[in-house]
Amino acid sequence: MAQHRLDEIDRKILAELQADGRMTNVELAKRVGISAPPCLRRVRVLEEQGFIRGYHADVDSRALGFEVQVFVMVGLQSQAEADLSAFEARCRAWSLVRECHMLNGEVDFILKCVAPDLSTFQSFLTGDLLTAPNVASVKTSLVIRGAKDEPGVPFDILEERLSRSA
Repeated sequence: MAQHRLDEIDRKILAELQADGRMTNVELAKRVGISAPPCLRRVRVLEEQGFIRGYHADVDSRALGFEVQVFVMVGLQSQAEADLSAFEARCRAWSLVRECHMLNGEVDFILKCVAPDLSTFQSFLTGDLLTAPNVASVKTSLVIRGAKDEPGVPFDILEERLSRSA
């Protein structure tokens, strides 16, 4: 299916689902100002087009016993595409690594890790990450507290930009 251009209703649907992915189609349709059948069709198209990648519960990691959150900056010895891809594949296999982003600048990757305790993270660090092929340097920063953890994108900024360009 060809990629379609998002209109205002599509963007409203995405914003509403980003805020509450559990609402019914009827409620969603009401919030965006259309009837339920076309709303459901639009949601299906947004899913097929990849604008909606999935639906997830926002779980409280601390309530589940994951008390430690660490950001890890990783430098690699080689930045050849095969080596970058191999490191990314390793990160996808490590369950403590919840996010992995390749960066431009002093470090090659930043990882967001969660662990139930410091010893579990330390075991991962010394047994897996530091011994992984091609890893040249690792710097860690333990999270003391989070002030904001907002998933998705700021739809208000998108709408503001679109209204200025119209």
